[in-house]
Amino acid sequence: MMDIDGARDQLRTLRDYVRWAASRFNEAGLVFGHGTDNAFDEAAALVLHTLHLPPSIADPYWDARVTRGEADAILARAERRVRERLPLPYITGEAWFAGLSFHVDRRVLVPRSPIAELIESGFTPWLHPDAVTRVLDIGTGSGCIAVGCAHAFPDAGIDAGDVSADALAIAELNVRRHGVQDQVNILVSDVYEGLETNARYDLIVANPPYVDAVDMAMLAPEYRHEPRLGLEAGEDGLDVVRRILAGAAARLNPGGVLVVEVGNSEAAVSRAWPDLPFLWLDFERGGHGVFLLTAEQLQEHAAQLED
Repeated sequence: MMDIDGARDQLRTLRDYVRWAASRFNEAGLVFGHGTDNAFDEAAALVLHTLHLPPSIADPYWDARVTRGEADAILARAERRVRERLPLPYITGEAWFAGLSFHVDRRVLVPRSPIAELIESGFTPWLHPDAVTRVLDIGTGSGCIAVGCAHAFPDAGIDAGDVSADALAIAELNVRRHGVQDQVNILVSDVYEGLETNARYDLIVANPPYVDAVDMAMLAPEYRHEPRLGLEAGEDGLDVVRRILAGAAARLNPGGVLVVEVGNSEAAVSRAWPDLPFLWLDFERGGHGVFLLTAEQLQEHAAQLED
């Protein structure tokens, strides 16, 4: 049990509340992975958002006093995080991706893809940002990848598709929030179905469902609050990835690239297509299971991908 009254009486500063919340999170055995990977960072994110402060503050501010009203708000959120095992962004209504803030709720997955690093770098060295004129975001969810690409490629048009009407409503909200509605086209689309017949792209990027049956059965409570439609992908986790690979060559311009996150299904992908020259990308901030293929590589192996 969380001693809320005792905490309220004894804690004083931002630093106090972060330490207390981190201890309670560890004590409760919470699972992290929706923007943070440890109890201290989770507690800091909770405290800062609750106090309407930016995600990073100068060290002296950690010793600032917290008012009683602010304390009540922090403690209520910390208690909810423990009691309901909700991912923190569903409590705050905000997630950060590629340096941008996005609205999220339980209609969409919480943005956390390492693809953010690729967006921040403009997908160099595989693409020249000035040469990118059209991008396809498959399974856009909250719209975070599409909006990020709009910032990375300000002269490009972005098609952002999803099968979920709920997700598209959130994506539309985030597109307007960032003022990129003239660049980003939100549409109902199932991988390539629903796109313009002859549409071709310089970049196709996807963070599709890729959780296999075994991992779905073992999901921590935090992940079970997210929509299954955005996670579950059949027995081997490759139901959607197969369709992405099969149609990519026909949708890419010469010199274009396909980037797909498959997470823990990386080994299954390598087993399923042992002859494909997947480039598995490394990330400075962590993350794994993201591959890149060029249009030319996909064209060369098109017959194998259609099997």
